[in-house]
Amino acid sequence: MRKRVTLADVAARAGVSTASASMILNNRQGTRLSAKSAERVRAAAAELRYRPNHAARSLRLGSSRTVAFLSADVTTTRFASAMIQGLLREADERDHTVLIAETGTDPARTEQALLTMLDREPTAVILGFMEARKIHVPPVPSDVPVILVNGASDEGHPTVLPDDHSAGRRIAEALADAGHTDIAIVGYDPNRAPDWGETVTIGARFAGIDEVIAERRLRVAGYRAPRWEPDIGFDGMNELLDSGATFTGLICLNDRLAFGAYQAMQLRGIRIPDDVSVVSFDDDIIAAHLRPALTTALLPYEEMGRRAMEMALGDGVDAAHIVVPMPLRVRDSVRTLPAGRSRRSPGRPPAGPTG
Repeated sequence: MRKRVTLADVAARAGVSTASASMILNNRQGTRLSAKSAERVRAAAAELRYRPNHAARSLRLGSSRTVAFLSADVTTTRFASAMIQGLLREADERDHTVLIAETGTDPARTEQALLTMLDREPTAVILGFMEARKIHVPPVPSDVPVILVNGASDEGHPTVLPDDHSAGRRIAEALADAGHTDIAIVGYDPNRAPDWGETVTIGARFAGIDEVIAERRLRVAGYRAPRWEPDIGFDGMNELLDSGATFTGLICLNDRLAFGAYQAMQLRGIRIPDDVSVVSFDDDIIAAHLRPALTTALLPYEEMGRRAMEMALGDGVDAAHIVVPMPLRVRDSVRTLPAGRSRRSPGRPPAGPTG
C-alpha cells in the first residue's frame, strides 16, 4: 500500500520548513514567505497528491469540521437528492466534510446511525426526509446542533420546511386568475374532513388551497388519494370524470398524480389545456417533459439543504424555523378562459374532432 503523503514530504519537496508549508496551504495571513516559495509549496502538494490529515487537524483546531447527515430516503430518491447537493455545496464553501448515512424510515436504524455518527464528533447533525413527517430524535449532546430538513421532531429541533401554505394559495390562484371557477382536485377533497396523517407540511398546502377556494368562491369536486402515485392519479381522474363533475381546472397534489391524470384525460380525448387546465406541485423532472409541459410549484430541496447547512454551522442564522419559498414554474398546462364561457363536464367534449 502506498505511504500517505505528509506535510513534511511536501515541505521537503519544496525546500521549506514544515511550518512554512502549513502556513501556505492553510492560507495564513501575514506570513513573510515569498510568492515563489508559496508557488513551490502548492506545486509540490499537487505533484505528491497531498491530502490534509483531518484527524490531526481536528485535534489542533478543536473541531472535526464534519457534519453528519442522516437521510430518510433522500439518498435513494432521485427527486429529493437535490437536498444533498445543497448541503454539500454549502459545506464545501465552509471547508466542512459531510458524512452521509441512509436510514430509511426505521427509527431503530436512525438511532444506530446517529450513535455511530456521534462517535466521529461532528460539528452538527442534519436529518433530512423525502416525505415531511414528525419523528423522535434520540438524545444528542447539547453542544451539537440538530437541524431537520423537510421534517419536524417531538423535541422541537430547528427545522427547514417548504412554504406549502403560500404554494397552495399560488397554485389555486393560477386557475382562479385564469377564469376557472369550477375546479377538481386529485389528492384531496375539501368537501370532506381533512386527513393529514403524520405529515408536517401538507396540511399547510391544503389550507392555502382552501383559502383561495373560499375567497374566490370556487366550486370544487375532490378525490382523496390513498397514495400520490401515477396509477392513483389515473384512477382518481377517471372517477371524477365518471361522476359527471363539472370543471375546467384541475389541481393535482403532486406531479406523479398529474402524470396519471394526464393519461386518463388523453385516453378520453380531453385536451389539456383546451378542455381542462392542470396545475400541480413538486416540479419533478417529468413535469417539464409532459405534453403540454406542466405548471407546478417547485419543491425546493436544494435550497432547503443549503439553508440547513447554514443553520447547522451557525452562519448568522438566528431563526429556529425557516420556510423556503416554492416558486411557481409556469408552463403550458393552463389556459385563460374567455369571459362568459359556459360550464360543462370535461367528460363530454363537444362533437367533432378532439385532436
